[in-house]
Amino acid sequence: MQALHSLPPFSPILSRLLASLAQEDVSFAKLADLVEKDTVVAGNLLHLVNSAAYARRGTVNSVCHAISVLGIAKLRNAVLGMSVARMWNNTRIPATWSMARFNLHSAAVAILSDLLVQRVRAQCPEGAFAAGLLHDTGRLLIAMGLPKEHDQIAALQDREQIPLVECEVRVLGFAHPDLSARALRFWNLPEPIQAAVAGHHPEAAPHSPGENADLAALRHSMTAGEKLPLASVIAAANQFVNSAGVSVASAPSGPRGDPANLAALGLEAAVQEELLAEFKNEFDAMSPFFR
Repeated sequence: MQALHSLPPFSPILSRLLASLAQEDVSFAKLADLVEKDTVVAGNLLHLVNSAAYARRGTVNSVCHAISVLGIAKLRNAVLGMSVARMWNNTRIPATWSMARFNLHSAAVAILSDLLVQRVRAQCPEGAFAAGLLHDTGRLLIAMGLPKEHDQIAALQDREQIPLVECEVRVLGFAHPDLSARALRFWNLPEPIQAAVAGHHPEAAPHSPGENADLAALRHSMTAGEKLPLASVIAAANQFVNSAGVSVASAPSGPRGDPANLAALGLEAAVQEELLAEFKNEFDAMSPFFR
C-alpha cells in the first residue's frame, strides 16, 4: 500500500472522473472543459473519434463535437482510460514489468466489461468500465512495492502452472484482488466497484479479516435470482481477455478468446458474435493510446 504514494499525483481530469463515479448526476459540461484544458487527452480523444472505428465523413475538431459523437458514457470511459494509462506510464517500475501489456490488458477488460453490462442485468453497470480498468491495480502495486516477491510469484507460477492468486498467497499471504480493492478504497471509489475488483478471481483465497465490513456484507447479500454481481462480469471479461492472449504476462495476440467465458453469463451465440465484433472495433480503436 505504501507504493500508492509513489504514484504520480492525479491530474485534475482524473480526479474529477473518479469523483464522478460516486455520483448519480454529474455535470459533464465541467468535464468537457477539463478535457479541453488537457491538451494531451484532448488530442488523443479527437484522434480516437476521427479513427476508422467511428467512420465519420467529416473531421471532428472540437471536444463538444466529440461528445455528440461518442456520447457521455463513451467519452467518460475513453478519457478515464487515457488518463489512468498516462499516470501508470509515469510510474517507476521494475525491468521485469511491462507497462504496455498491463495497459492493454486493463483497457481490454474495461471495454469488454462495459459492453457486457449493456447486454446482461448486472449490479452497478455504470462502474463496469472503471472496475475493469483498475481490477489489476494490486498486481502493479506488488511489482512496484515488492519487486523481489513479484519475481518469485512469476517463477512459481511458471514452474508449477497453478493460478496466479494461489502463487501470490503462497509467497505473500494475500492475493492481488484484495490489494486492488484496498487501493480503490484509498481513492474513495464506490464500494460496489471495490467489491467487483475484489471478487474478479473466483478462485482467490478467502478475504482477509481486515476487509471493510460494508464491503464484506455487500458480497454476502448477492443471492441467486438477483442481478449478476459486477464481479462476475469483470471475472468473465478478464478470463476471456486472458484466453485471447491479451494478458499482463505475455505479448498481446489480438482479441480472440474462449467464448465459454461469456456463455457463462447467459449470452446466446448470436449476441456473443455481435458483442465481440463491437469489442474488436473498440479495442482496435483505443489500443494505440494504451501502449
